[in-house]
Amino acid sequence: MSEFHFFNGQLQAEGVPLSAIADEFSTPTFVYSKASIVTAYENFQNAFSGHEHLICYSVKANSNLGILSLLASMGSGFDIVSGGELHRVITAGGDPAKVVFSGVGKQAWEIQLALESGIACFNLESASELHLLNELAVKLGKAAAISVRVNPDVDANTHPYIATGLKANKFGVSARDAMMIYRKAQQLPNIEIKGIDYHIGSQITDLSPLVDSLTSILVLVDKLEDMGIILSHIDVGGGIGILYKDEQTINIDDYASSILRILDKRKLRLLFEPGRFIVGNAGILLTRVITIKQNGEKKFIVVDAAMNDLIRPALYQSWQRIENVRQSDEPTQNCDIVGPVCESADFLARNRKLFVREGDLLAIFSSGAYGFVMSSNYNSRNRAAELIVSGTDVHCVRKRESIADQIRLESVLDTD
Repeated sequence: MSEFHFFNGQLQAEGVPLSAIADEFSTPTFVYSKASIVTAYENFQNAFSGHEHLICYSVKANSNLGILSLLASMGSGFDIVSGGELHRVITAGGDPAKVVFSGVGKQAWEIQLALESGIACFNLESASELHLLNELAVKLGKAAAISVRVNPDVDANTHPYIATGLKANKFGVSARDAMMIYRKAQQLPNIEIKGIDYHIGSQITDLSPLVDSLTSILVLVDKLEDMGIILSHIDVGGGIGILYKDEQTINIDDYASSILRILDKRKLRLLFEPGRFIVGNAGILLTRVITIKQNGEKKFIVVDAAMNDLIRPALYQSWQRIENVRQSDEPTQNCDIVGPVCESADFLARNRKLFVREGDLLAIFSSGAYGFVMSSNYNSRNRAAELIVSGTDVHCVRKRESIADQIRLESVLDTD
């Protein structure tokens, strides 16, 4: 049974009716299922149980401390892309020794924090980053473990905004440049070469580009070995897609068998950076209908959530399932689900068949990843609350913002 399911005509999160959640915490609110997160993580773990590996949850997918602490309690590692994310991981009880630091623009203070915290590995993106890392490692008297992020120039067949493995993308370096960086790293006493890294994109639903990427990277691994550079791990990134509508998603056991078959007898430890796979389908955005309006032939359902809460439909033209929390046998009508923000791009869904009345609650599914983390205060709107449901228990892991929270860091101009 899905963790979000109908019972007695009402949509529930695990054992809690969403209507009860709305009554207590108001809307819009992100609601996450603990059981769904645990199941996704354990499925990934079990798929690779026969090979040494570490799951480094991609913090950028959802960085709420409640979720990070849950994953830390299960032994997860973490993939970070900023000093702020490292602070979050440590605050949530995560082990810095299980953290990998990705990203193309690491700043000196972030690198220093990571060195002082004792993270597992820096995923390097350029030769200049190598020199900055070494300079800071020497200054602090630390040894910095590195891998080089290689761009395999493989098309992930996903949305162009979330494709990262092509030459046209800003991420990674070419195989030739990677060889140069590894040679330079060999000469630096405060640098320890540990692995190699790649990540070709997000929401990938076809196994073949993931297979092609690993095949390409292993050619480079063998060349490095010929140079006397023996790697201990290979970070294959993340990117496995989830079900939003009717996609044929990748079976995690098929993914594991393909990866292990290509790896063959190599003893490389595997690192993974899943984010959406772990939390994407574990969350819904709960919103209430404000008003219903008709403009000619077009019907608009205006809700209290907006593009500032969930930007994926406007930014990526994404499709996410929407259900009325209350089941009904009434005939559906074609409508657009829109928010109150003063933008024509402020839509959550277009051309949906729903029966909706003013005051009804709607659930926007698959909002656990890249939902709250990409939200903003546009139009001076307060950001939503975040909850984790565990059985019949509801835990508020982020309170709803107030106007006072929004303006706390601002000041009026003294014109005297």
